[in-house]
Amino acid sequence: MLKSHSSNRNLLVLHATVMIWGFTGILGNLISISATHLVWYRVLIAFITLLIYFKATKTPFTVTKNAFFKLIFTGAIVGAHWIFFFQSIKSSNVSVALVCLSSVTLFTAILEPIFSKKKISKLEIFTGLMIITGITLIFKFETRYAVGISFGLLCAFCASLFSIINSKQVQNRPAPVISFYEMAGAWVWISLYLALTGGFNSSMKLPVSDIIYLLILGTICTSLAYVAGVSVMKELSAFRVALITNLEPVYGIILAFIFFGKREHMTAGFYAGSLIILSSIFLYPYIRTKIEKRRMSKQMLLG
Repeated sequence: MLKSHSSNRNLLVLHATVMIWGFTGILGNLISISATHLVWYRVLIAFITLLIYFKATKTPFTVTKNAFFKLIFTGAIVGAHWIFFFQSIKSSNVSVALVCLSSVTLFTAILEPIFSKKKISKLEIFTGLMIITGITLIFKFETRYAVGISFGLLCAFCASLFSIINSKQVQNRPAPVISFYEMAGAWVWISLYLALTGGFNSSMKLPVSDIIYLLILGTICTSLAYVAGVSVMKELSAFRVALITNLEPVYGIILAFIFFGKREHMTAGFYAGSLIILSSIFLYPYIRTKIEKRRMSKQMLLG
C-alpha cells in the first residue's frame, strides 16, 4: 500500500516536472532579450542555485580533473542546445520548436550506435524514417518557419549528443553534479563567445518582467525540475520515465495555446506531421519493450 502511494506520488511529481519543462518554451517567448543572452542568464542562475542546493544539503560535488574538463566541454553542447531552442522559438513559435525538439529520438538512433559501436536496430531505423516523414511534412506546409525549424533540429541534434555523453557520465557520478558542471561550463563558453563578439553590451539590460521570468526559468524550470526529475528515477522504471517525458511537447503546445492563442495556430500539415512524430516517439519504447520481452521468453524456452 505504501509502495503504491509512493509510486503514485512520484508519477505526479514526474508529470509536474515534464509540464514545467514544457513551460520553458512559454518563458522563452515572453523574455525579450536575445536567445544567447537569455541562456547566459539562465545557466548562471541555474548553477548558482545548484551550488546553494549542494551547500544547504551538504552534498559533495567535487570531481576528478579529467571529469571536470569533460563536463565543462560538454557544457558547450548544452549551451548551444538551449540557444538553438530559444532561437527556434523566436524565429517561429513554441509549437514548432517543441515538435522539432522531439526529433531527438531520430538523432539518438543515428548517433548512439556510432558512439557505442553497435548495430542500428530495425525498430530504430523505422522510427527514424517516421520522424523524417513528419519533419518533411512540417517543412512543406510551414515554409514561413523554415529558419525556426532549422534551429529546432540543431537543438535536437545537440540534445541527443549531450544525452549520449551524459548516459556514460551518470554511471560514475550523480546527475545534479553533472548538471552543475555542465551549466557552469555553458556559462563559461557563452561568456567567452560574448566577449569575443562584443555581446556584453546594453542589450543585456533586463526589464523587471525579464528578471522575474529568468528567475523562474533558472530556478524552478531548470535546477528544481532537474533535481525532481532525477529523484523519481529511483522508484519509477526507465520505460515509464521515458514515456512520460515524451509528453513535454504535448504539455508545451497546450500551454502555448493557453498563453498565446491565435499566434500558435498552424496549418493542417503541421498537425499531421506533429502527429506522425509524436506517435512514433510514444510507440517506440512500447514496441521495444514488447520485442525485448519476446526475446527473453524465447531465450528461456531455449535454455
